Amino acid sequence: MRKPLERLGLSHNQRVTIDWILTIVGAVAIVLAIKAWVVNPYRIPSSSMEPTLHCAKPGAFCEARWSDRVLANRFIYRFRDPRRGEIVVFKTPPKARLRCGAGGTFVKRLIGLPGDTVRETDGRVYINGKLLSEPYIRPERRDRNPTQVFHVPKGEYFMMGDNRQQSCDSRSWGTVPRKNLIGEVFAVYWPPSRISFR
Repeated sequence: MRKPLERLGLSHNQRVTIDWILTIVGAVAIVLAIKAWVVNPYRIPSSSMEPTLHCAKPGAFCEARWSDRVLANRFIYRFRDPRRGEIVVFKTPPKARLRCGAGGTFVKRLIGLPGDTVRETDGRVYINGKLLSEPYIRPERRDRNPTQVFHVPKGEYFMMGDNRQQSCDSRSWGTVPRKNLIGEVFAVYWPPSRISFR
């Protein structure tokens, strides 16, 4: 039985060239599909998630020589709801660019779920009146601003950085609609000394 490329009456060299081109195009298509729908890499550009996720010196308040590179699971929220405490990659609301001078894609921790009342008092976060346990926050990185109270609308989420004093987050620009959530961060893959799964 003749192969499809042989039926075209092409020479051996032409068939090999076409075979290589199709293989490369197929491989690139698979990589792009994985990146678009399954897993995507992101770089941590600021100190808002220090010390959980590092940014590179000499950036303000950054602790590391290299910025962490993380992987986000892009399909997990198609199968289940986001959970409090997860580190999430998301598209920022328009107000973020106005309030933070940056927009696009952010990486923050999910603190408030739809319907929650989030209160921050003396650097401590309370969800619906109950103190939230946050072992990932260093005491010196807590924010000491006056008490703030936020109500999370249905279908939206409240995000905060782990470095509360240096994080421009939902306290400044509001909640994030579910449709803006890209995925949960599940691994740090760079630098090699920081490789880990969450």
